[in-house]
Amino acid sequence: MVKLTLREKENIQDAVRRFRKLVERSGIKKEMRRRENYEKPSEIKRRARLRAERRSSRAARMAVR
Repeated sequence: MVKLTLREKENIQDAVRRFRKLVERSGIKKEMRRRENYEKPSEIKRRARLRAERRSSRAARMAVR
């Protein structure tokens, strides 16, 4: 949960800007996008496997150089 307390003599635009930054840093927007549509468990596992394969191939390429 993100809490924002207004500073003394702070205008609304600055407060909204600070709020957006807090939400971005907390990961709420990323979580919202992830939960926007249902994803089957098999799709989640497949995406994780592909991510791991890319990571290992990248590491193997870096070791060769």
